Amino acid sequence: MKNDAQKLIDFIDASPSMFHAVENAATYLRQCGFKELREHETFQMEVGGSYFVVKNSSAVIAWKNGTDIHKGFHIVASHVDSPTFKIKPTPAIEVSSRYLKLNTEGYGGAILSSWFDRPLTVAGRIFVETENYLMPKQILVESPEPLLVIPNLAIHMNRDINDGYKYNKQKDTLPLFSVASGDKSLNKNEFMELIAQYAKVSVDSILSYDLYLNDSTPSVFVGPHKEFFLAGKIDNLGMAFASLDTLAHAPNSEHGSMICLFNNEEVGSSTAAGAGSTFFSDTLKRIVFWYANQLGMTNISSSFELFQEVMARSFLISADQAHATHPNYIEKNDITNFPIVNGGPAVKSAASMSYTSEGHTVAVFKKLCKQAGVPCQDFVNRSDSRGGSTIGPITMSNAHIKSVDIGNPILAMHSVKELGGTFDQEAICKVFKLFFN
Repeated sequence: MKNDAQKLIDFIDASPSMFHAVENAATYLRQCGFKELREHETFQMEVGGSYFVVKNSSAVIAWKNGTDIHKGFHIVASHVDSPTFKIKPTPAIEVSSRYLKLNTEGYGGAILSSWFDRPLTVAGRIFVETENYLMPKQILVESPEPLLVIPNLAIHMNRDINDGYKYNKQKDTLPLFSVASGDKSLNKNEFMELIAQYAKVSVDSILSYDLYLNDSTPSVFVGPHKEFFLAGKIDNLGMAFASLDTLAHAPNSEHGSMICLFNNEEVGSSTAAGAGSTFFSDTLKRIVFWYANQLGMTNISSSFELFQEVMARSFLISADQAHATHPNYIEKNDITNFPIVNGGPAVKSAASMSYTSEGHTVAVFKKLCKQAGVPCQDFVNRSDSRGGSTIGPITMSNAHIKSVDIGNPILAMHSVKELGGTFDQEAICKVFKLFFN
């Protein structure tokens, strides 16, 4: 049996893009007996059944119907996207008739310096034409080997590199693809030809794509006792996979159990597959209205009342990674709260309510940790520092459910490789298991 951290890094290494992460999640759910429902079809369900629905191949909501809808739902919400670089249309750039590099743009707030001098694969999806112009065919693709690298400029030519150099995303971070040498000339179509080859389609049939860079270095454990793991996309596949794995094996209960894996949190969540959409509230309505029909509630008023009751009796854990106190930068931390790696999950709070945590919901989560035998920490930003955002408040803008924002403390957040705690991953799984049970 693999421990929770090992299962996570296996999932991360197999998920080079948000589309692969959702496809892997869907495959796992099917293997665990969940039935896929389609947005464009009527939900056909049973009490106690297990289901999931996918949005735009980049977000998924999965749930187990409880035996008593009046008990509401226990929900864990997270996101599957991470900072990276997206490849632009018409990407090939020829330099001095010798080099070929690709045009990219930043996705989310990446630590740019961490992307240099690493073997990079390309992953995402392409769309190819079909007879129905409204239904192009989607194909997931990943280069089987590194295709790209963003090489650093030698220190001899950039003496300021260690003195606070400011990177320009349109100049400094464009990845090198190919070079003309010997009898090999540059082929500006070679990149798309390779993508077509991976997808087993013709280049001419490709209409569009959503392709991203991915660091191909495998995830590893670090430390004398393997107490850390170093991996990309811990923020936020660490929380997403923990919720997926625990829901997949959760027993049926009176209350419903649900996970939401949203996309595009790193760029604001304002997309159809993001937490800012009505994907979550609409799915919850469809489930509750189905229950209402089973209970003989035939009018809209009764169904609406049941929906309001379910929302009032539900509880949502917004699970996104938290910042751990950095041993080299203690001064960047709050002056009385010091969450550390492997110290257990942290409740994230802010007077500005940039997190959903408030007295009642914090008490609920801390009691949950106590019952699970897991230590709980607190994270707040320094009062003179603006923190990051998360999906909690965005999700609650469309659903008034009691909610708390939490996350495992990690180091190097938004680096191409982040540092998580092995114990913390096991701890959050214990909490989620108890929450669903």
